[in-house]
Amino acid sequence: MTTQAQLHCLCLLTLYLTTGYGQEGKFSGPLKPMEFSIFEGQEPSQLIFQFKANPPAVTFKLTGETDGIFQIQPDGLLYHNKSLDRETRAVHRLQVSALDAQGNTVEGPVPVTIEVKDINDNRPVFLQQHYEGSVRQNSRPGKPFMYVNATDLDDPATLNGQLIYQILMQLPKVNNVMYFQINNQTGGISLTPQGSQELDPLKNPHYKLVVSVADMGGLTEHSFSDSVPVDITVKENIWKPPEPVEIEENSTKPYPFKITQVQWNDPGALYSLLAKENTPQFPFSIDQEGDIYVTQPLDREEKNAYVFYAVAKDEQGKPLSKPLEIQVKVKDINDNPPTCSSPVTVLEVQENEKIGSSIGTLIAHDMDEENTINSVLEYRIVDQTPKVPQDGLFLVQEYSGTLQLVLQSLHKRDTPQYNLSVQVSDKDFKTLCFVQINVIDINDQIPIFEKSDYGNLTFPEDTAVGSVILTIQATDTDEPHTGSSKILYRITQGDSEGRLEIETDPLTNTGYVKLKKPLDFETVAIHNIVVQAENPEPLVPGVQYNASSSATFRLTVTDVNEAPQFSQQVFEAKVSEAVAKGTKVGNTTAKDPEGLDVSYSLRGDKRGWLRIDPATGEIFSVAQLDREAESLYRVQVVATEIGGSYLSSTAQFHLTLTDVNDNPPRLVKEYTGLFFCYPLKAPGSLIFEATDDDELTFRGRHFTFSLGSESLQKDWEVSKINGTHAHLSTKHTGFEERVYNISIRISDGDRQPLEGIVSLPVTFCKCVENRCFQPAAHMPGIPPVGMAVGILLATLLVIGIILAVVFFRMKRDKGQHNAEGAQASEVKPLRN
Repeated sequence: MTTQAQLHCLCLLTLYLTTGYGQEGKFSGPLKPMEFSIFEGQEPSQLIFQFKANPPAVTFKLTGETDGIFQIQPDGLLYHNKSLDRETRAVHRLQVSALDAQGNTVEGPVPVTIEVKDINDNRPVFLQQHYEGSVRQNSRPGKPFMYVNATDLDDPATLNGQLIYQILMQLPKVNNVMYFQINNQTGGISLTPQGSQELDPLKNPHYKLVVSVADMGGLTEHSFSDSVPVDITVKENIWKPPEPVEIEENSTKPYPFKITQVQWNDPGALYSLLAKENTPQFPFSIDQEGDIYVTQPLDREEKNAYVFYAVAKDEQGKPLSKPLEIQVKVKDINDNPPTCSSPVTVLEVQENEKIGSSIGTLIAHDMDEENTINSVLEYRIVDQTPKVPQDGLFLVQEYSGTLQLVLQSLHKRDTPQYNLSVQVSDKDFKTLCFVQINVIDINDQIPIFEKSDYGNLTFPEDTAVGSVILTIQATDTDEPHTGSSKILYRITQGDSEGRLEIETDPLTNTGYVKLKKPLDFETVAIHNIVVQAENPEPLVPGVQYNASSSATFRLTVTDVNEAPQFSQQVFEAKVSEAVAKGTKVGNTTAKDPEGLDVSYSLRGDKRGWLRIDPATGEIFSVAQLDREAESLYRVQVVATEIGGSYLSSTAQFHLTLTDVNDNPPRLVKEYTGLFFCYPLKAPGSLIFEATDDDELTFRGRHFTFSLGSESLQKDWEVSKINGTHAHLSTKHTGFEERVYNISIRISDGDRQPLEGIVSLPVTFCKCVENRCFQPAAHMPGIPPVGMAVGILLATLLVIGIILAVVFFRMKRDKGQHNAEGAQASEVKPLRN
């Protein structure tokens, strides 16, 4: 009868056979430490490994963290009988021992580690069923103001436990704009840039979001997800500039003292101050509560206002928002006494001045703030020296400082000068200012010329401008060196064109008549001049200038032969370079002051393009003009009087030539280095550039490009890049190793276009490091290899022949020498 254990063993054996367990070394092996990885959730009775042991071992024993799941058969088959759950235990640490028939341990125990691998069998769940948060308007975009958090029991080191957050819905959604965003990794919710700018608690104080979380990184349709509502309250931004602050200058309060404060929307901000302008000392500080202090006394007269900025930063030193402008006004106190504008104010009064007349104004200043009680000044005369004919001759207006004569007219011969002490005071201070009043003579005498007629003067019309032609003199018996005795001369008749001027010597009142403009005999030959002598100071009533204050002289201008005069020094004209020969291109005019006829000629016509009508001054073309050779053509026009002294003068004639399309396109340079590496592995292209000599603004450089002949079209093509550049491209790779001269037709963009045919030499050559390499046999001027070898062999042959001849001669000379030696030996005994 088969027992249940036998049936179980049979099932294990069947599974063992069908799954491949028992293959030596892969699914079975000796008893040794082992590690296995098994996915959770698998069906029970899954075999893991079969351990083998040597006799006397007859069975195996399993201990450790089996949790009733792992078992081992007597024959060493290790298996699990229940599904594994990683979330219950992620690693099972077991020990396997081999026992003999008496139950004694023969081998082991050895450690066996079972790692339970995760599958996505848990859905993410938010830690709260509902989230609430708040944000200040104008908060920095991207900085989280709250977090939502979810957990997933799956392995966070795998996609199963990787969570992705997302905002599914925003209510209300104004103009379809998202005001909120979420960090999909951390769940941090922050404002978008639009939200930072547009959130307003007065419009929408509350928003509702629906936030989802998904595992598997949100990448597959098999991921699990959860969602949660989030209620957000929008709070008013408290990061606002404070009201302008007033600080009294030179305050006696202990420093530093608080003047205002700023506050960021959330705690933990780091505050600092930033000066708007550079100052020797910055008298303000801020603490980390946002309180702003003034650190030292301020002086309004030194600086009456300060503008600086408060900055809030996060822990990393990044600004949380725009800086706030802080305005501080320094309030004035009366800490400056009045000051006099000068040590002594000097005024003048005429001796016949009427009572009540204004003499002048004493000016004083106060450095305290204008238009306040601190700067209101009061004036009072406290002393007059001398006090004759009586004290109190003068009065000063209390608030304006204007001085008046109040008792009687003054007499210079009695007292020529008065000195006043004037007290100037503000609310708290007094200052003495000093005034000197000079009594001046009245203008009751007129200038009188020493003679009434200075006779006849004759000067040629080319007398130099600035020349003194006459000295005149008048006298005045009023007080010297005053406005009553100073004389100014004025020409009242005979010089309507203003050719003369008169300068006065301030010490002697001598007048010098000078030429201000050139004399012109042809315009006016005789000038009858009348000169008036006057004072700059008005005459007293009842006194008038008469004939004694005027004088005359007669100026005769003599003629001088002068050169013709052009109506202008530069004549300009503009014509097309394509005008026909004989076309009138300009006109010049000159006149002779003496009325003589004028003859015109040209000078500097280096290209021989122009001629001038000698009688009329009209200029004509006599050759084909060329703007490309010279766009602005300059010549001199000479006007010579006919008869007389034949004097002449010159003027400039500038002829601007406008462009016509008369130059065909050409290559911008000589292309000698274009090449492709041989053999050509793939079709390629080269770039070339065209230009022409016509003016750029004429048509803006819009060239068209094509091949010069149809026979080239099977191998090459040309494509335009822009108005000046094009590609020359190969259509295949089957080219020989040689130079190809490719003709290109280039047309400009005129309504009557011009074409140019150019040739581009393109070399197909072997390349070394992307450079064209040509063997010496192909280099111009160097013979090919065969010829070089022949030359070398011929050279060696010649050298061999020369060496053979030298050797032969040396051998012959040696033989002769030996023969002579033998003869000498034979003769020598006979001599004995």
